[in-house]
Amino acid sequence: MAFHPYLFFGGTCADAFTRYHEIFGGELQLMRMGDAPGAPDDKADWIIHGALSFPNGGTADLLMASDDPMSETVRPVQGMMVSYAATDADDARAKFDALAEGGTVTQELIETFFSPAFGMCTDRFGIAWMVSAPGPENPTPA
Repeated sequence: MAFHPYLFFGGTCADAFTRYHEIFGGELQLMRMGDAPGAPDDKADWIIHGALSFPNGGTADLLMASDDPMSETVRPVQGMMVSYAATDADDARAKFDALAEGGTVTQELIETFFSPAFGMCTDRFGIAWMVSAPGPENPTPA
Protein backbone atom coordinates (compact mmCIF):
# COMPACT_ATOMS: atom_id res chain seq x y z
CA MET A 1 0.00 0.00 0.00
CA ALA A 2 1.21 3.51 -0.73
CA PHE A 3 -0.07 7.03 -0.15
CA HIS A 4 0.98 9.87 -2.46
CA PRO A 5 0.27 13.57 -1.95
CA TYR A 6 -1.59 15.27 -4.81
CA LEU A 7 -1.15 19.04 -4.75
CA PHE A 8 -3.23 21.69 -6.51
CA PHE A 9 -1.99 25.00 -7.87
CA GLY A 10 -3.61 27.97 -9.56
CA GLY A 11 -1.43 28.25 -12.67
CA THR A 12 1.98 27.78 -11.00
CA CYS A 13 2.26 23.99 -11.08
CA ALA A 14 4.93 23.94 -13.81
CA ASP A 15 7.05 26.49 -11.93
CA ALA A 16 6.59 24.68 -8.61
CA PHE A 17 7.42 21.25 -9.96
CA THR A 18 10.39 22.55 -11.94
CA ARG A 19 11.67 24.00 -8.65
CA TYR A 20 10.98 20.77 -6.74
CA HIS A 21 12.87 18.87 -9.46
CA GLU A 22 15.84 21.23 -8.96
CA ILE A 23 15.70 20.66 -5.18
CA PHE A 24 15.01 16.91 -5.00
CA GLY A 25 16.02 15.51 -8.40
CA GLY A 26 13.96 12.54 -9.58
CA GLU A 27 12.05 12.16 -12.82
CA LEU A 28 9.76 15.05 -13.78
CA GLN A 29 6.69 14.60 -15.97
CA LEU A 30 4.37 17.48 -16.90
CA MET A 31 1.26 17.13 -19.08
CA ARG A 32 -0.25 20.43 -20.21
CA MET A 33 -3.97 21.10 -20.48
CA GLY A 34 -3.49 22.17 -24.08
CA ASP A 35 -2.62 18.54 -24.89
CA ALA A 36 -6.05 17.36 -23.71
CA PRO A 37 -9.10 17.37 -25.98
CA GLY A 38 -11.46 20.28 -25.29
CA ALA A 39 -9.03 22.15 -23.05
CA PRO A 40 -9.75 25.87 -22.59
CA ASP A 41 -7.44 27.99 -24.76
CA ASP A 42 -6.73 30.46 -21.95
CA LYS A 43 -5.28 27.68 -19.78
CA ALA A 44 -3.44 25.64 -22.43
CA ASP A 45 -0.10 26.05 -20.59
CA TRP A 46 -1.55 24.96 -17.24
CA ILE A 47 -0.65 21.49 -15.97
CA ILE A 48 -3.36 18.81 -16.14
CA HIS A 49 -1.08 16.32 -14.38
CA GLY A 50 2.44 16.55 -13.03
CA ALA A 51 4.55 13.96 -11.28
CA LEU A 52 7.94 13.88 -9.65
CA SER A 53 8.96 10.26 -9.10
CA PHE A 54 11.85 8.58 -7.34
CA PRO A 55 12.35 4.85 -8.03
CA ASN A 56 12.58 2.93 -4.76
CA GLY A 57 13.25 -0.80 -5.06
CA GLY A 58 10.51 -1.76 -7.53
CA THR A 59 8.09 0.97 -6.43
CA ALA A 60 8.35 4.73 -6.66
CA ASP A 61 8.04 7.54 -4.17
CA LEU A 62 5.77 9.98 -5.92
CA LEU A 63 4.64 13.58 -5.57
CA MET A 64 1.83 14.56 -7.94
CA ALA A 65 -0.04 17.76 -8.77
CA SER A 66 -2.02 19.77 -11.27
CA ASP A 67 -3.33 23.27 -11.80
CA ASP A 68 -6.93 23.62 -10.69
CA PRO A 69 -8.80 25.03 -13.72
CA MET A 70 -11.53 26.32 -11.38
CA SER A 71 -9.17 28.58 -9.40
CA GLU A 72 -6.20 30.83 -10.02
CA THR A 73 -5.07 30.81 -6.41
CA VAL A 74 -3.81 28.06 -4.15
CA ARG A 75 -6.30 27.52 -1.37
CA PRO A 76 -4.56 27.08 1.98
CA VAL A 77 -4.85 23.52 3.21
CA GLN A 78 -5.56 23.06 6.88
CA GLY A 79 -4.06 20.15 8.78
CA MET A 80 -1.70 18.80 6.08
CA MET A 81 1.97 19.17 5.14
CA VAL A 82 4.22 17.38 2.70
CA SER A 83 6.85 15.60 4.79
CA TYR A 84 10.37 15.11 3.47
CA ALA A 85 12.53 12.47 5.21
CA ALA A 86 16.08 13.72 4.68
CA THR A 87 19.01 11.32 4.54
CA ASP A 88 20.91 13.27 7.21
CA ALA A 89 21.12 16.71 8.87
CA ASP A 90 23.12 18.24 5.99
CA ASP A 91 20.52 17.05 3.48
CA ALA A 92 17.75 18.42 5.72
CA ARG A 93 19.43 21.85 5.88
CA ALA A 94 19.95 22.03 2.12
CA LYS A 95 16.39 20.98 1.26
CA PHE A 96 14.82 23.14 3.98
CA ASP A 97 16.74 26.25 2.89
CA ALA A 98 15.76 25.68 -0.75
CA LEU A 99 12.08 25.13 0.08
CA ALA A 100 11.95 28.14 2.44
CA GLU A 101 13.53 30.51 -0.12
CA GLY A 102 10.87 33.10 -0.95
CA GLY A 103 8.39 31.45 1.41
CA THR A 104 7.64 31.54 5.13
CA VAL A 105 9.44 29.61 7.85
CA THR A 106 6.97 28.40 10.48
CA GLN A 107 9.54 26.42 12.50
CA GLU A 108 13.24 27.12 12.11
CA LEU A 109 15.33 24.04 11.40
CA ILE A 110 16.41 22.93 14.87
CA GLU A 111 17.71 19.91 16.74
CA THR A 112 14.97 18.09 18.64
CA PHE A 113 14.76 14.98 20.80
CA PHE A 114 13.70 12.99 17.72
CA SER A 115 15.81 14.60 14.99
CA PRO A 116 19.12 16.40 14.60
CA ALA A 117 17.40 18.70 12.07
CA PHE A 118 13.65 19.36 11.98
CA GLY A 119 11.81 22.35 10.50
CA MET A 120 8.60 23.50 8.82
CA CYS A 121 7.95 26.09 6.14
CA THR A 122 5.48 27.15 3.48
CA ASP A 123 7.22 27.54 0.14
CA ARG A 124 6.72 30.42 -2.28
CA PHE A 125 4.05 28.39 -4.08
CA GLY A 126 1.90 28.06 -0.94
CA ILE A 127 2.74 24.43 -0.13
CA ALA A 128 3.47 23.56 3.52
CA TRP A 129 6.52 21.34 4.13
CA MET A 130 7.97 19.47 7.09
CA VAL A 131 11.64 18.45 6.82
CA SER A 132 13.24 15.99 9.21
CA ALA A 133 16.56 14.17 9.40
CA PRO A 134 16.61 10.75 11.03
CA GLY A 135 17.77 10.49 14.61
CA PRO A 136 20.13 7.76 15.77
CA GLU A 137 17.19 5.56 16.80
CA ASN A 138 14.90 6.28 13.84
CA PRO A 139 16.81 5.70 10.60
CA THR A 140 15.34 6.89 7.32
CA PRO A 141 12.95 4.24 5.94
CA ALA A 142 14.21 2.43 2.85
